Amino acid sequence: MAKRIMIQGTMSNAGKSLICAGLCRIFRQDGYKVTPFKSQNMALNSYITEEGLEIGRAQAMQAEAAGIKPKAWMNPILLKPTGDMGSQVIVNGEVLGNMSARDYFAYKKRLIPDIMRAFHKLEEEYDIIVIEGAGSPAEINLKEDDIVNMGLAKMTDAPVLLVGDIDRGGVFAQLLGTLLLLEEDERKRVKGLIINKFRGDKTILDPGIAMLEERGGIPAAGVVPYLKVELEDEDSLTERFEENKRNREVAVEIAVIRVPRISNFTDFLIFENTKGIRLRYVKSVTALRNPDMIILPGTKNTIEDLLWLRQNGLEAAILKAASKGTPVWGICGGYQMLGESLKDPKGMEGGGRTGTVRGMGLLPVETVFAEEKTRTRVTGRFHEIEGMFSSLSGMKFEGYEIHMGRTDGEAEGMSTIRDFISGSETADGAYRGNVCGTYVHGIFDHQDISQAVLKALAEKKGVSFDEFEGIDLKEFKEQQYDLLADELRAHLDMKMIYEIMGEKENGSRD
Repeated sequence: MAKRIMIQGTMSNAGKSLICAGLCRIFRQDGYKVTPFKSQNMALNSYITEEGLEIGRAQAMQAEAAGIKPKAWMNPILLKPTGDMGSQVIVNGEVLGNMSARDYFAYKKRLIPDIMRAFHKLEEEYDIIVIEGAGSPAEINLKEDDIVNMGLAKMTDAPVLLVGDIDRGGVFAQLLGTLLLLEEDERKRVKGLIINKFRGDKTILDPGIAMLEERGGIPAAGVVPYLKVELEDEDSLTERFEENKRNREVAVEIAVIRVPRISNFTDFLIFENTKGIRLRYVKSVTALRNPDMIILPGTKNTIEDLLWLRQNGLEAAILKAASKGTPVWGICGGYQMLGESLKDPKGMEGGGRTGTVRGMGLLPVETVFAEEKTRTRVTGRFHEIEGMFSSLSGMKFEGYEIHMGRTDGEAEGMSTIRDFISGSETADGAYRGNVCGTYVHGIFDHQDISQAVLKALAEKKGVSFDEFEGIDLKEFKEQQYDLLADELRAHLDMKMIYEIMGEKENGSRD
């Protein structure tokens, strides 16, 4: 039977996902077959597996750290918020339907067999399962029929490490308060406490740790510093949206419109880490300023976010910038916004709105939303493209599609894509002058493509392309996983963690 360890947090964004990823990399380095698992994830950033199934981005990232391919078993339930009161519910990688929060709360217990089926499947294939909780186990209004924190720990008989975020303050109250609100049998499952995101001299913290262990009755498993690692985030609590204030010379500036329901913003990781580029996430006209390129990203609700752009003036600002020659790229929902119209006859967007909404009119295409969701990985090749991005002509790429709508029209198709699942080939995207749109997430991830885009921006601006220092994204991420593992080894008591799992560091089991 696979060994297991569960990471729970005192709150959302305490650092559970990164701790899990780091442990996955450590166990892999130590010679184990390891897999991540999260029974229920709520996030707008998702990932499409090779089988065309949808899971949370965090589990895909953790699978990369473990050196394995992401599978739907790793995240059997994914909730993608469609508004403040409801979510699209995805089970075993496929859409079950949209539910209100109250309806899902009443329904979720019926998903326990799916959760345990997925967990047992992983048990058959792996030596260690690193389980991630969600939010806090001490949300007393949600504890009934819990399937993601202590409820899951009981179902899988998993020991728990509890993580607190010292960067936000009050970490001792976080940890001790969480323990206080747990039932006695739940407290017994907590085998170690982790203080995360610490800045400063740890010796100053030592008296507090001694008191924490005394009052909590549970040993500290480590104090993890605030880590400067660049890995994919999964939700809107990311610090990635903050103004990039790195001290470096900036040759080109890219603005990503931070719509309220932004999704899959991992598309821009390569730009964020390219020397000479500043990528900003903006949500107001004043913050937009005069970027060298504007990107409309994916969104879980294209129509509602388009209306948000219209109401706050950003649509008008983008149209003005485009008319002056500023390049505008739309990806997935952003591509849909760029068209002439968006039709949603059955209210599939989840905002309760049906009918037709005027698009931004920058591309001669229209989108119709349908019940069937497109989920697939693709390879593709750019067509012959005229204008400033002509250097993309003929280039190959790969990525994934995940959307509810179909977009057609009179615009020049931008590429031909081949579906991994069916093997069929179709046209994708559209361009007109300085405006480009595509359904393919990850299209910039290949270094040749991102460099071609940046070179075109540099030439337009009249700056030297030599100022850019591109990255191989795959190699970069591998370096970041190793850095994360090195930091965790240095600051966590790995001997204790192995003992908690009933495993020894040399690979022998008790």
